[in-house]
Amino acid sequence: MIRVVVQAAPIDLAAEFAAAEGADAGAVATFTGLVRGDDGVTELALEHYPGATERALEALCEQAVARWSLVKATVVHRVGPMVPGDRVVFVATTARHRGAALEACAFLIDRLKTGAPFWKRERRGAETRWVEARESDDAAAARWGDLG
Repeated sequence: MIRVVVQAAPIDLAAEFAAAEGADAGAVATFTGLVRGDDGVTELALEHYPGATERALEALCEQAVARWSLVKATVVHRVGPMVPGDRVVFVATTARHRGAALEACAFLIDRLKTGAPFWKRERRGAETRWVEARESDDAAAARWGDLG
């Protein structure tokens, strides 16, 4: 089962984790991304392309489910304005064994940063700027190879 949600509302970790568990599973691996206040960031705003963003995230989940025989794959991503400490993304992978769950979770984290259309804008006091893609994100995504 694949669950992809792009929302402006805060992410409810307890509800998402409970939904990720399953009777056929032996392991649930999760990742929660938080807005960092590095270098004086006071706000992070994410924009997305409705429909296309969800389809891109679903395609990544389908790749993870196929590659690691997952029971479930979940991605919940926030959009809109957030402040340091807010949850920006939740990823959960549910599998029969921990190795598959952990690897699939790492795959989704690495690939969603470069494989889904999101645009980030940071505010530092009165200054606002768009955030460029990082080479380190491309390198992390590339380590998984081209899964088509």
